[in-house]
Amino acid sequence: MPGIDYRELRTRISMAQVLKLLGFQPLKVRGAPLRGYCPVHRVSPTACGDYRYRQKHQAPFTVDLDKQVYRCFQCGSEGNALDLWASARKLPIYAAAIDLCQALEITPPPLRTVCTGHRSQHT
Repeated sequence: MPGIDYRELRTRISMAQVLKLLGFQPLKVRGAPLRGYCPVHRVSPTACGDYRYRQKHQAPFTVDLDKQVYRCFQCGSEGNALDLWASARKLPIYAAAIDLCQALEITPPPLRTVCTGHRSQHT
């Protein structure tokens, strides 16, 4: 399996792209921060009782589009766009990177090797 430059991949994808692929619908929008139901553990408003109560009082998932990070206060999942995709799809990070690149129709950036004398180091 060829290596993937995760740092480069994270610069090529955005949180907004991943949220769109996951079908995320925010309940609250205040500029860059969004709140809603977690696409990782998929709790729907009807799963825990009255929709109006859930909409008004609980939106455990928050995402900051400026900082490109998310966190769910209910399941504890947090991280960047690639982490969100991996968690939501229940995949290890390598498989998630390949899967996300296919979904976005982009080529995974290859891991570059830098030669320094007798040894090679991965960047």
